[in-house]
Amino acid sequence: FRANDDGEPNNSAGMPIYGQIQSFEVTNVLVIVVRYFGGVKLGVGGLIAAYKTAAQMALEVSDIVEKTIDIHYLIRFDYKNMNKVMRVIKEKNLDIISQKMEMSCEIEIATRKKNAEMIFDIFSNLYEVEILEKE
Repeated sequence: FRANDDGEPNNSAGMPIYGQIQSFEVTNVLVIVVRYFGGVKLGVGGLIAAYKTAAQMALEVSDIVEKTIDIHYLIRFDYKNMNKVMRVIKEKNLDIISQKMEMSCEIEIATRKKNAEMIFDIFSNLYEVEILEKE
């Protein structure tokens, strides 16, 4: 992270704004506060409160969009292995993107990047099931 006081007294602007970002539990965000009044009249305590409140108000009215980084896999298997594949998909709460169910089946799944290696390993260890990373 980076917090900048840009000429204000140390830790009177950047850190209060950063504290609000942490309290809203957001990442990959930019908060800019422009001050038109205050300074000597507000004092350091007043500046801290002003920057904190401005950041809080901005974050409260913002639309927070949650996005995850997903990895897509293509799983190929014979129909006879459907139950074991679907059991893993259900147990691991994986998203099915597309599916082709015939004698030879294909299912495209999506999983969060942080779980991708584990999911790949699980399907790789299933007998007669092939898993490929989609690009």
